[in-house]
Order: sequence, then structure tokens, then C-alpha cells
Amino acid sequence: MTSVLRPLHCLLPGRERIALLLLNPNIHQIKEQFNVLWGNAVFRVAVDGGANSIYDADNSLVPDIVTGDFDSIRPEVKEYYTQKGCTVTHTDDQDYTDFTKSLAITTKLIREKSLDVSCIVALFCMDNRLDHIFGNMVSLYDAKQMTDLPVYTLAGKSLACLLSKGKHTLEVDTGIEGEYCGLIPLGKPCHVTTTGLKWNLPVGDDPLQFGGLVSTSNGFDGSGMVTIETDNPLLWTMETT
Repeated sequence: MTSVLRPLHCLLPGRERIALLLLNPNIHQIKEQFNVLWGNAVFRVAVDGGANSIYDADNSLVPDIVTGDFDSIRPEVKEYYTQKGCTVTHTDDQDYTDFTKSLAITTKLIREKSLDVSCIVALFCMDNRLDHIFGNMVSLYDAKQMTDLPVYTLAGKSLACLLSKGKHTLEVDTGIEGEYCGLIPLGKPCHVTTTGLKWNLPVGDDPLQFGGLVSTSNGFDGSGMVTIETDNPLLWTMETT
């Protein structure tokens, strides 16, 4: 069975109904993106310092849930959203990232409330913490155990999602695709076959793997469609305009 993904449809007004997780993004730098995502969201979760980001950008915007271990949220922000009627949920388990814990809350509520959403989008800041970035990628692996919905991370102009073992078709015809994309073999070597890319795989018989070939700074062939088959989970990244 082939999964069909529309990665950038979440950034088109009215195109997708999404669940939105806010993990401390710099909203002022991505105001246009943020406005579209907020408008497309049927459910909004501010994750710890993400509540500060919303409050500082526009405190008239009220998320449905504020959650996290609360090591980053300012006390006055937590109090403000409590008074606004948000569900405030403290998650203190340090074995998991706040992203993973917020995904667990979100996917549970999607099931319980039968929310009509097509994907989950996590918005975060591409800061100077490389460990945070890798932690967010690990959370994409956790997400595969929680939901069949696509889970996208968006940081600045870079979107990522984890492709499961198998066949995938990605629609990349929105007009807001950037120039670059990549296929990153996190965890295990991946034997990968593609169409629709500027440089398709395989290249010889070698798998994608660290210490070998990794497909970065790839691009699109203009067809508006990419197919990917992989024998292990594979991180897909792409640039937006």
C-alpha cells in the first residue's frame, strides 16, 4: 500500500484541517506562516515556552491546551492562559521530550473527540541547540507509535516528516516549494528508490547511511510528484518559500 502525503498543504489557507503544536517558535519571524497554520488549526497546543511565544506575539490568541514540564513558561503567562480557560497540563516525565509528551496528549484527544484533522504540525524555532533539533526528530519516531496521521515539523523554511518503511507518494505542486529537499537515514541504513527528484536514487547498490551516502541539497524535477520507497524509516526534508 502506498501512502499519499501533501506536506505543504498545511501552509495553504483553508486547504487542510490540522492539529497545531507550538514548541517555542519565533512567531514574529514567521508571521505569515503562523497566521495560516493558526487559521487551519482545529486544535492548538502550546508546549511550555511556546505559550510565551503566542502571548508575546498576540495574547488575544488562546490555545486549547498549555502543556509541558513548565521549565520555560513564564509564571504570568501560565496564569494568564489559566484565567482564559485553557486546559493547563503539567507533564514532568523527563524520559521524554515535551514534544513527545504533547504528541501523546494530542493524539489521545484526536481519538477521544473524533477530531477531523488530516495531519499534525509542530512549529518550532531553529535555534542554536542542535540537541533540541535531534530530540525533535526522535519525537517523530515516537509519533509513529501513537498515530497514523502524518506529523510534520516546521522550523523557519524547513519542513520535515518521517517516512515509514514502504512506498510513499508526495504531492509537491503547491507553488510554495523551495529549491531544496533531502532524504536523511536516521537510525538504520536505508535502501531507497525515488522518482521526481533532480537526482534520483538509488545511486549504485549502496544504501543511504551516515558514513556513506546521504541525499542532501537534492531538488525536484518539476513534475510536482515525488515517489519514495524505503526499507527503513527515512527522514524527508524540504524547503518552503
